[in-house]
Amino acid sequence: MNTRRTLTLLPLALLLPTAVLRAQASGRQPRTISWDDLLPADWDPLKHFKGLDLADLEDGDPRALAMQQQMREIWDAAPVNQDMLGQQVRLPGFVVPLEDSRDGMKEFLLVPYLGACIHNPPPPANQLVHVLPGKPAKGLRTMSTVWVSGPLGAVRTDSAMGTAGYRIAGADIAPYRERGR
Repeated sequence: MNTRRTLTLLPLALLLPTAVLRAQASGRQPRTISWDDLLPADWDPLKHFKGLDLADLEDGDPRALAMQQQMREIWDAAPVNQDMLGQQVRLPGFVVPLEDSRDGMKEFLLVPYLGACIHNPPPPANQLVHVLPGKPAKGLRTMSTVWVSGPLGAVRTDSAMGTAGYRIAGADIAPYRERGR
């Protein structure tokens, strides 16, 4: 392995499991996945709230606020799908900026639906991906639709916009286009 490449990968080694680095070095093509692939098979985001009658609660009701706080804590601790870790993946989603500069976006959250984390409470942590582009991504705005490709790792990241359970570092970013267009 060439020394320059080793030095380039060294900071990533601190963030990613060894399996991810092996996948990068092998040059494998990323596998296109869906957001459902990120959910552990046995995880039910609503199991703690089954049987609750929400019909008699109004906005501002202390019981509703307590349930909302409990939901946020459970969703922020949502488990990741261990079977996905270390894989080279390609995932579509919407951009929620975290760090932008004149050179381009340096980090963002990738979210599964329009308005997530902006107009709605954030989705569970296993439905948010913290993206660190390989180079600052130019031309992105809030809710731009993109494809993100790279090695999937499990790094919990808290931000003002939500808690991400996954991270793709050194990501390739491309505009989202449907096949055939």
